[in-house]
Amino acid sequence: MISSEPQLEEFLSAPSETDVQALARLEGDLLILGVAGKMGPSLARRAKRACPRKRVIGVARFSDPAARRKLEEAGVETVQADLLDPGALAQLPSAANVIHMAARKFGSTGNEHLTWAMNTLLPGLVCERFRDSRIVVFSTGNVYPLTPVALGGPVETSPVGPVGEYAQSALGRERICQYYSDRYKTPVTLLRLNYAVELRYGVLLDIGRKVFGRQPVDVTMGYVNVIWQGDANSVALRAFTLAQSPPAVLNVTGPEALSVRSAARRFADRFGMEPVYQGMESDSALLSNAARCHSLLGVPSVTVEQMIEWTADWIASGGATLDKPTHFEVRDGRF
Repeated sequence: MISSEPQLEEFLSAPSETDVQALARLEGDLLILGVAGKMGPSLARRAKRACPRKRVIGVARFSDPAARRKLEEAGVETVQADLLDPGALAQLPSAANVIHMAARKFGSTGNEHLTWAMNTLLPGLVCERFRDSRIVVFSTGNVYPLTPVALGGPVETSPVGPVGEYAQSALGRERICQYYSDRYKTPVTLLRLNYAVELRYGVLLDIGRKVFGRQPVDVTMGYVNVIWQGDANSVALRAFTLAQSPPAVLNVTGPEALSVRSAARRFADRFGMEPVYQGMESDSALLSNAARCHSLLGVPSVTVEQMIEWTADWIASGGATLDKPTHFEVRDGRF
């Protein structure tokens, strides 16, 4: 059982032996753009713990000063910047290895221009500025269309078909990165992630909280993919070894399509109550097949069963949350 935020953050940022080995072989410093988001702080600390002698530099607006202070206490250098400001990227230190995490999803509807600027314009500026670096870029499984559940989810070579402007702008990010990789021969890896979870945020927390609060769980999006955030961050650190031109593409998620109804049932059993369902499962869902990632970099270390157990204990004990619903139920692409 993970019983406190310090314990959770310690676990999320603990590097695996493969992380340590990968960063030991990686020449040069590491620059993380958008480090203050949901995944960035634990990623930066994991990198620093894996290779204490390597410079790890995190860049963000840092609207929460405490987030910046915690990173610096962990040995991560920080730079406060709005990456869309003219000249901001030029002021950043050069680094041989760049992880681009800065992006926008929620609030896209009604503010589409900012979503496109963050998800498509900014990656182009980053690729231009760091064209002599290796770049790992966080993308999303939302670039795929809803696909029949029975088919098990798209692989990296499957046709894309983004639904809604957020997903379209995410595909735009990939296309722009492909353009600059081709132009400058920059080695790039694109990570199509869905969905990273931890105890304070994610699909499992959303489902578990609904069950615990005796609220109906919408099962229309009947199946989802999830991966423990620590495992997703481990993939990001090791993905530099795959970077190439044209970019390598990697689906990043867990090995199974998880039934939302089944997950709600498991939470209900842990809580000693009956779940309440809303709707009926559709034949299609937003899924992806990460078999290639597992073949190249190994299967995730944390199973769905373990994630559900930890999340249920966290909810029942009143653990803190980021209070940011994932809206995994959305099928029309409007976030």
